[in-house]
Amino acid sequence: MTMPPTCSGLLCLSLLLGKSLLVSSVQVVTSGQQNISLNGKWTLENSNGSLSLPAEVPGCVHTALLKQGYIQDPYYRFNDVAYGWIALDNWTYTTTFTVPSDMRAKQRVMLVFEGIDTISTVSLNGAAVGRTDNMFLQYDFSVGALLTEGDNVLTVSLASPVRYAAQRSEAHSYRVPPDCPPEVQQGQCHVNYIRKEQSSFSWDWGPSFPTAGLWKGVRLEAYDVLRVLHLATVPVYNQTSSGWSLQVELQVEVVAEVTRGQLTLSLPGLDTQQTFPVRFLPGRTRNTYTLHVTTSGPVELWWPSGHGDQSSYPLTLQGVLGPGLTFTADTKVYFRTVELVQEPVPGSPGLSFYFRVNGKAVFMKGSNWIPTHSFQDLVSPAGVRSLLESAVAANMNALRVWGGGVYQQDLFYSLCDELGVMVWQDFMFACALYPTEEDFMDSVREEVRQQVRRLKSHPSVVLWSGNNENEVALATNWFGIPGPERPLYVKDYVKLYVDNIRALVLEEDQSRPFLASSPTNGLASERQGWVADDPYDPRYGDTHYYSYSRDCWDWSAFPRTRFASEYGFQSWPSFSTLQKVSVPEDWSWDGPFSSHRQHHAEGNRQMLEQAGLHYHLPNATDPLRRYKHTLYITQVMQAQCVKAQTEFYRRSRSEVVGGKGHTMGALYWQLNDIWQAPSWSSIEFGGKWKMLHYFAQRFFAPVLPVGFEDGVSMVIYAVSDLSVDLNLTAQVSVLSWSRPDPVCTLSSPATLVRGNSATPIFRQPVDALLKGCGNCTRRSCLLAFHLEDNHGARWGPGNHHFLCSPRDAEGIEAPHITTEVRGDGERGYTVTLHSTSVAPFVWLDAGDVPGRFGSNGFLMASRSQEVGFVPWGPTSAEELGRALTVTSLRDVY
Repeated sequence: MTMPPTCSGLLCLSLLLGKSLLVSSVQVVTSGQQNISLNGKWTLENSNGSLSLPAEVPGCVHTALLKQGYIQDPYYRFNDVAYGWIALDNWTYTTTFTVPSDMRAKQRVMLVFEGIDTISTVSLNGAAVGRTDNMFLQYDFSVGALLTEGDNVLTVSLASPVRYAAQRSEAHSYRVPPDCPPEVQQGQCHVNYIRKEQSSFSWDWGPSFPTAGLWKGVRLEAYDVLRVLHLATVPVYNQTSSGWSLQVELQVEVVAEVTRGQLTLSLPGLDTQQTFPVRFLPGRTRNTYTLHVTTSGPVELWWPSGHGDQSSYPLTLQGVLGPGLTFTADTKVYFRTVELVQEPVPGSPGLSFYFRVNGKAVFMKGSNWIPTHSFQDLVSPAGVRSLLESAVAANMNALRVWGGGVYQQDLFYSLCDELGVMVWQDFMFACALYPTEEDFMDSVREEVRQQVRRLKSHPSVVLWSGNNENEVALATNWFGIPGPERPLYVKDYVKLYVDNIRALVLEEDQSRPFLASSPTNGLASERQGWVADDPYDPRYGDTHYYSYSRDCWDWSAFPRTRFASEYGFQSWPSFSTLQKVSVPEDWSWDGPFSSHRQHHAEGNRQMLEQAGLHYHLPNATDPLRRYKHTLYITQVMQAQCVKAQTEFYRRSRSEVVGGKGHTMGALYWQLNDIWQAPSWSSIEFGGKWKMLHYFAQRFFAPVLPVGFEDGVSMVIYAVSDLSVDLNLTAQVSVLSWSRPDPVCTLSSPATLVRGNSATPIFRQPVDALLKGCGNCTRRSCLLAFHLEDNHGARWGPGNHHFLCSPRDAEGIEAPHITTEVRGDGERGYTVTLHSTSVAPFVWLDAGDVPGRFGSNGFLMASRSQEVGFVPWGPTSAEELGRALTVTSLRDVY
């Protein structure tokens, strides 16, 4: 967010708290303080002075070079490799500014950097004022004595992050693996030695862009007595008294003498107000005040999406510290409790693993969030909102902020509060071991303090997690550590995540649970010294599971885990997305561009082999048509695979089989993309939904029929996230591939489906089912089914089950599908599809017209079907109609 040259009052103090005025739930006004924003135009130079150019702050070197025309789009074709030189150079940002005399006369003037990426020396008027080594920290430097009456020159000299990481590795007394990413990722080495976005050195779904820059705002803050550093609110529920209180944490910095006064906290919506005497000592102090809620009425709670409202209450804070010195704050307060329940499970030797919010067990439905762009200054508020609203539109109630990226901007968490999205928040450590020398640990400790204090007021954050996959990396020896050396690395692991990160989190925030890693066996891992023998044990904790060679339609291959926090399959994005960063010679599955863009070893081969198990692979003679169809078939494969796995987890919530089950979470990998490339995402870079996301809208529905074959029988479960009980029947239609009307329809007896459960309501041998439907065979027919109550009202979406692979089906005809677009755009458009026959996996693509469909015709079982389209910008029905393309499974062969 770009600020004006000067600011004061409400605007400045909202920034002081690390919040953006437009999205912050905290607004503070302090008398006697002056601020100057140093955002805007700076000058940027490389190490030898051969490049000198204007640069925006906030920003980074790459985007500055792009805006001034020195480089092309970094995402275009092979530019991620071509522009590798940028991260190998050192860069200097410079700005000149003046400071009013009354501001210079203040007792204290602080230079505040909200975020520097990453290794830098900061100088003012030729004097070094400090150094930085952590992208995730805010840095404050006292500079009052260095300011002059005229021009002041501020420089930030940034060292190459790649060279710095290599130097730290070389200087370390022993190897801390991994040294480098796999060669297929075309990345940089030793990222675990530098506290910056780990995936910026490359990942298996993203490019290598080790950024450098002033990625957040810069300002001067001047004051005589006091400045507010931090304000947090944490509601606490007392089980004994069944009452709420509110802990208000205020951190201030006082210049000199003891400051006395009073602080009034007011919750008008709950008829609660209290005044406290305050006494602030010199230096930085943290003060906590407990406000007891005295309302006689009920307190409205914050609930995850699908379980209730996201209620909030306004809180007003007023501080008076003597004549002429006051401060006020207005914020929102959300009341909710969260527990991570790990307790014995009847019929199992393990422990449960689920979240209880406001006393209610909640099945987590959602995905994993990675950085939305390689360059954080290009992450737009509209883009963040679109992704989160897309998650909620797909019936998700949770997202895991993955530990190899960045702690998200304030807008992300404020929107999650607003939308009811629970956040599983990793600390930024992933897929590596880490050094533990004292300067590294000092930086990490400050990182944890700042981030926990910034985020703990958000009800959406329901869990802190120390790292991504580092426990399992040690347990299963990912890095080939010799046995005698293993205790050294286990000791480092415990020192970092337990003795430091965990200890700090428990000190700063006891209102939500903490896990040392993911996946983990939770309490069982703790009992084994924090590194379990098998962190993948499905009877404990959470699991990550990937298998690309086993048939994804075979549900028995999936672990019947307590909680699935990662699983998934790759697909390619749509042609319209790839077209923006490629040229016609790139549009080949076997070409250099496809190979370069694929950062997961053997990924392209694995996708086609998995697709080939059930579908004909594209064989069009026209190369471009074959390429487009191949992109399509990878999305079909991905959607059906993740559907099968997710539905298995959802139906496993209420049962324990062989000591395994009672599954209470399904977070597939991953929600979003960082660039235009193959990945596990359900939403492409730019916001277009893949077929998987439309499937997710169905398989995460609050009420859902799940069908599968268990031996010789077809079984249907009714899954419900509702709190009420339902009497439901399963309506099962047997369809012939060769005609649109059902061959026959069966109905199960009415069954009581308890709220928050998965209940079997239909079971019948497949052979008997087909025998009663004329000449149907496994190859000629398939099943469609839905749930109804006693009044014939449908509950949840319909579903389908293939009795054979579509590749082996008999009677699939090449459909003739036409489209008709209606509507004026104000409420979106209606697209009506007409088909001459049953058409599986119908895929509509609007090309470059931004927007999303209300649902996709993944299985057309009638001659016509209506689909809504919501544009994200102005467009006409004619424009949409021209852009629409339709693909079905039969088109690819």
